[in-house]
Amino acid sequence: MSVKKLKPISNAQRFRVVNKFDMVTTSKPEKSLMSPKKRTGGRNNRGRMTVKYIGGGHKKKYRLIDFKRDKFNVEGEIVSIEYDPNRSSFIALVKYSDGEKRYIVAQSGLQVGQKVLSGVDNISPNLGNSMPLSMIPLGTIISCLELFPGKGANIARSAGSFAQLMAREDKYATVKLPSGETRMVLTKCFATIGAVSNSDHQLVVSGKAGRSRWLGRRPRTRPVAMNPVDHPMGGGEGRASGGHPRNKNGVPAKGYKTRSKTKKSDKFIIERKKK
Repeated sequence: MSVKKLKPISNAQRFRVVNKFDMVTTSKPEKSLMSPKKRTGGRNNRGRMTVKYIGGGHKKKYRLIDFKRDKFNVEGEIVSIEYDPNRSSFIALVKYSDGEKRYIVAQSGLQVGQKVLSGVDNISPNLGNSMPLSMIPLGTIISCLELFPGKGANIARSAGSFAQLMAREDKYATVKLPSGETRMVLTKCFATIGAVSNSDHQLVVSGKAGRSRWLGRRPRTRPVAMNPVDHPMGGGEGRASGGHPRNKNGVPAKGYKTRSKTKKSDKFIIERKKK
């Protein structure tokens, strides 16, 4: 993957850095794997605004992604690699030997025509294959990791992210997560070999405010510029610092730990994430 800096022929393009989409092979998605996506605009079922700074944006359809990879021991071929407006990574269209098509999260280095498999029967740890942690060699870079067997991938799914399998003991495997946290995961959980595609996503520079509006993000007001009735950090004579950083409900931010001290999953965490 690579990015390119646009020529400054206008104020909007002066600082803009865009993705070259080298990995993408087609601009036409698979219609059978698309569904309508309703927009809330931050409103609840009564029409009241419950989430601020959401609204507008370009209309888009949702691509049905196979996070479970539960089509076991059936060989599939990568037909195309596509852009997905709903996520930062690219997606790959897989056509299985029985004719079924599914979208999966694309890994870096995945190419059209490549064979991918998912299952538990003597599958080699090749790029794009999905297999349980009990079968993956130690030290392997993985992504799309399950935390509960059969639930589907919910760890390391965004652009460029990956985890690493560190050790195995009894029914648990030790995995280093993208956040830097090291925790134990059941060896029955599935993971995909390789890091998620589009690692240069973090290098993209918007360049102008309008692009945020295309994405459905409305302008955000600074809390210190609000009135006391709107935010705890608002008000004061002249330009005030706002006091201790905190959210609208008064919960401290920037260093204050909000994780429950009685959370049951604490026993699975070996090392906390790095600061």
